[in-house]
This record gives sequence, C-alpha cells and structure tokens, in this order.
Amino acid sequence: MSTVPSPPIPTVPAADAVSAPPDETGCVLWHRRNLRITDHPALAYAAREYDTVMPVFVFDPAFYGPDGLACDSRIQVLHESLASLRRLYEAVGGSLGLAHGDAVAVLGRLHDAGWDVVATADPTAAYGAERDDRAASRCDATFVDGDGLVRGQSWTRENWSDRVETWLEADPPTWNPETVAFESPGQQVTIDAVADAYDVMPTKSNVPTGGRGPAVRKLRAFVDHVEAYPSNISAPTDARTGTSQLSPYLRFGSLSVREVYRYVQEHAPDGAGKEMFVSRLFWNKHYHQKLEDWSGWMTEAVNPVLRGIRSESHDPELVTAWKRGETGFPMVDASMRCLTETGWLNFRMRAMCASVFADLLQQPWWIGADFYHYHLVDSDPAINYTQWQSQAGTVGTNLMRIYNPIKQVRDNDPDGTFIKRYVPELRPLAAEHLARPEKTPVHVQESSGVVIGDDYPYPVVEYEAARRRAVKKYERLKPDALAALEDPEIARRASLSSRSQPLEAPEETPESGADKQVSLTSFSASDADSV
Repeated sequence: MSTVPSPPIPTVPAADAVSAPPDETGCVLWHRRNLRITDHPALAYAAREYDTVMPVFVFDPAFYGPDGLACDSRIQVLHESLASLRRLYEAVGGSLGLAHGDAVAVLGRLHDAGWDVVATADPTAAYGAERDDRAASRCDATFVDGDGLVRGQSWTRENWSDRVETWLEADPPTWNPETVAFESPGQQVTIDAVADAYDVMPTKSNVPTGGRGPAVRKLRAFVDHVEAYPSNISAPTDARTGTSQLSPYLRFGSLSVREVYRYVQEHAPDGAGKEMFVSRLFWNKHYHQKLEDWSGWMTEAVNPVLRGIRSESHDPELVTAWKRGETGFPMVDASMRCLTETGWLNFRMRAMCASVFADLLQQPWWIGADFYHYHLVDSDPAINYTQWQSQAGTVGTNLMRIYNPIKQVRDNDPDGTFIKRYVPELRPLAAEHLARPEKTPVHVQESSGVVIGDDYPYPVVEYEAARRRAVKKYERLKPDALAALEDPEIARRASLSSRSQPLEAPEETPESGADKQVSLTSFSASDADSV
C-alpha cells in the first residue's frame, strides 16, 4: 500500500535550540503583530519596568507550507515587516531576536533561564487564544493592553465609542532607548533561512512592500488626496488607487490605528473624505472588539440557530467555480481572479462575492472565509471572519442583505475595465453585454468569438430564482434567529448594542443599525477598501 510522504522538516533551529545570554536576566518582549517600536504599550512597559529587554519574534510553522494559513505573498510582507522592525531596533542600539517553532516552547526556555515574558494583549481567534493561555501558564507571561479595547467587563459596549475616541485622542506611550540595555537570544534563525526552509515563493502581483517606511509613505500620499476618498471606495478599479492601501501595515502593526488617526486629524483637510476615513478607523477597532469579546469567529457561527444552515447544500463543484472565478457572473469572476492574482480586493467586491457564495450558491460560510484569509495579503481574522459571518447572515441581524452581481457591473464597472482586465475571454464583448453575457444575442456571440457555454460559462445559478430560494429560507429562520439574540451571551458575542442589557429587538437598536450598515459596506474596515 502506497503512503503519502511527510513534508521535509525545515532546516532551521528548533525551539529547544534557543538559549538565553549567560548571567543575564530581564524581560523578553514577545512581538506578535505589533511590528513597530512606537505607540507600543508592551515595549513602553518593558522599558519602564526592566533594565534589560530582549525583543523576540517566533516564526510559527502553522503559517507555512502547503497547508499553512497564509499565502506566500502575505508571508513575504510579514518577512519584510520583520526586517523593518529589526532595522528600527538597530537604529536605537538594540536588536530583534528571531526564533522558529512553538512560541511557548521558545519562551519557556527563556523563562526557565530567568527572563520574564511580556507581550501586547491582542484579540485573537481560538488558535491564538490557546497559545496565549499556554504562555500565561507556562511562562507567567504578562499581557499589556492599551489598544483602546474594553476588557474585563460583562458588557463591553457600554459607552464603547466614547472610550475608543478617548484612546485615539490620548498621547501614545513612550520610552527612552537610552535607559534600556538590549539583549538577544542565542541560536537565532534568519528571515532568509525560514523563507528557504519553507520554499516561500510569492507569486501575486502588485503586492505592497512591508515595513514602517512604506507604511508612512502610503499614509502621507493618501492624506494628500483624501478629499476624493468617498467617490473611490466602491468601484474596484478606482479603489485600487483611491483608497489608503494601509491595511497590510495595520494588519502587521507597522503603523498603529492611533498613529494613522492622529496623522489624519493633523494633516488632512476637513471634509467628507476625512470624516469617512476616520469612521473606518473606528470600524477597525469595532471588529477587533468583536474578536476580543469572543474568539470563536473563525470556526463557529455566532447564532446557534444558524449553525450548519448550508451544510446540506454544500456542493464542491460550486465552491470550485467560485474560487476559480468561473461562476458565469462576470463581476464575481473578475473579483475572485483579482483576489487570487493580487491578494487584494476592495470592500464592495469582497462583500458581493461573499454574498454570492453564501446566499445565491448556499455554500458554508467558513469555506469562503478561509479562502479569503489564505489569499488576502491584508487578512486580519478580526475583520475577515466577523465580516464573513455578518454578510453570510450567521449573526442573525441582516439575513436579507443579498448582493446582486448583475447590478454591480452596471454600478461599479459600466465600461468593463475591471472585468476585461481579469476575465480576458470576455474582452471581445461590448460593455453593454457584460452584466449578463448569457443574454448576448447569438449572432453577436458568433461575430465576437465569445460563445457562452464554450468560451465563458453560463451562470452556475439563475440569479432571480436563487435569490427567491434564499429569501424564503431566511424568512423561515429569522424569528428563531432573533429570539436567540435575546440570550445575553449570544448578544455579547455578536456585539449588538452599547446598552448594558440584552435587547428585545436587536435589529432596531442604533448599534444593530450599525451592523446593518456594515453589511451595506461589508469589509470596509479592512483597508482593502478604506483603511
């Protein structure tokens, strides 16, 4: 009987090879996602409380390889961000230690040698929450908050917006490099060694360079043209150049949300563009608060009534058509091919493709969410998965928000620029036929050389019929779904209200109305589109 060979073991030092400097003790500053040295609460804490600080980043094998959590292009941005962080430390007389393996095992060896462990208190999904729990238990790690999120309260939405605004307006924590001695662990790895060991080969196009310098330049360039921002967020071609493109830098923490907020407030002219962009920064914190409130967003439907509602209609062929951009809906297909080719997609197209997948194709939400998470260079679990569940209706507040992929062509790509860029087989067709190529007269198909069914597929579902089926199903589920949201725990994880009590009618409250608005501008806080 044949067996599948195991993947090769990376030729980089394992966790048990890491060693602490002899006769030295102090604080290990464990970097995870905040890859900067300014507005960094854990670094400021470490510099204040300890004479010696050892900054460390641990490469996690779970993110690499064919079954990893991130495409090679996102890994490349991470590696560039780490190289930038290393240079930032070197500029102030320090260094960044790099290790590979299970983070808790690495930190455990340093802790056993007498070093305390400090990190930022980041909202994480189940995988990260379990890791952080182990770090707290094994290493007595200290997790420093200071990210503007509310913790330690039964109902975190009480006066939430005011709290976040206060945090954004507050001066960031500072530290003095002259009062800190830096150390590094022994048996370090290098970024190049990790990339070589896992055969990291980025293939996506137009991917931004990671790191602090590119982030600052992007921010400055965007603020110079922020007035045009509101008109650029919906059409995918306009959004590529008309939005901030800061999301990868916020994702890896080369910039903090507060740094962006303060720069925009100080340098952007007043007007609708500035106001809209600042609102997106609040949405960014909003989604991180959701993940802080509940770590199950990546794996479990928020509303128990809506768990598994599409399992019986799971069709691998429909999933494959959607992933490949072969659904017969040109705006969907162009968007999905843009996603896989570039690792980026603007907010409205992300929302539309999610709606088509969950509503029209009736496929399980998590399959699509995982696909986005793997391919998006800027993917942040706090944003990607909460937005997918919101758009897929698994929260229970916006079941009827179904995007029309035909209308999106007319609204956001009327001349066909985007579609013809990513679906080249449709280039010979006139723009007037791109909303519904299957309706193109036969003689036009023949004369143009684009025969529907041969050169481009018919729609995998008929839009109007699929929408009617979805609405009928959701109308049946809606009463029980809303009733489930009266449960305090379910309401809390869904972050429905700023009130201190559960709601009788969540869809009518201001915060729930915000959730509905999120469904109108789905994925808007992910910077793919706005921030």
